[in-house]
Amino acid sequence: MSEQPKASSHLAFALRWLAPDRRDEALAFYRFCREIDDIADNPVLPAEEKRVSLDAWWGRVRDGLPPDLERLVALRGVPRELFLEIIEGCASDIEPQRFETFAHLEAYCWRVACAVGLVSIRIFGCHAPESEEYAVNLGHALQITNILRDVGEDARMGRIYLPLEDLARFGVAEADLLAGRPGAGFRGLLDLQAERARRRFAAAIPPASDRKALLAPAIMKALYARILERLARRGFPVFEPPLRLSTSERVWVALGVVFRERVLR
Repeated sequence: MSEQPKASSHLAFALRWLAPDRRDEALAFYRFCREIDDIADNPVLPAEEKRVSLDAWWGRVRDGLPPDLERLVALRGVPRELFLEIIEGCASDIEPQRFETFAHLEAYCWRVACAVGLVSIRIFGCHAPESEEYAVNLGHALQITNILRDVGEDARMGRIYLPLEDLARFGVAEADLLAGRPGAGFRGLLDLQAERARRRFAAAIPPASDRKALLAPAIMKALYARILERLARRGFPVFEPPLRLSTSERVWVALGVVFRERVLR
């Protein structure tokens, strides 16, 4: 529901459980997210050209999106401001940035993940106001899990998404993290972030009236909670290739969610 589009395999899997019309709308929205993300992450495009491209998208949001996205605005009541927040969040990744505090990281997560979730619940057909709180909590949980999984990959690109105040607390130097040798305090640093993700997962409770509409994000929640716990059990091997779940495991997890949701209804 709310993961960054570049990590789309689990997302695409979860969207398969939507009704065809909702799935088509969701895929149109995530194509937008992916294009915005790809502009910001393009390794050969100069920073100024990236900004020009994202500014052009900003103008399209205000003056007229592509027809499939305009349909979401009109039919599903998606606020245009959410598209702008997503663009702003991805634009902040054009050049490596740092987050002084966890509050600063949460503001970033809100733009690149929670805003995505707030669009998604409208596509899914949610009506309860509590579904917005669900989307925000789940967005934070998914994004923090993404950050933990991708620490090594991000470091190789000069990026650190862990709060600098936490690095200082656990005695982890930026240079050592970027070099892939963060030292003894690194495990405590990642344990702290994992606990923050767990709290957000626990707070993401779907309202009863929207449980059926929220099946796809419930699957996402189960998949990413599993990734988080597997990372923790393995001691956060974040400088190895990013952890992914196999297709068979994803199917098993999804069927478990479907069964549970039918029982709860």
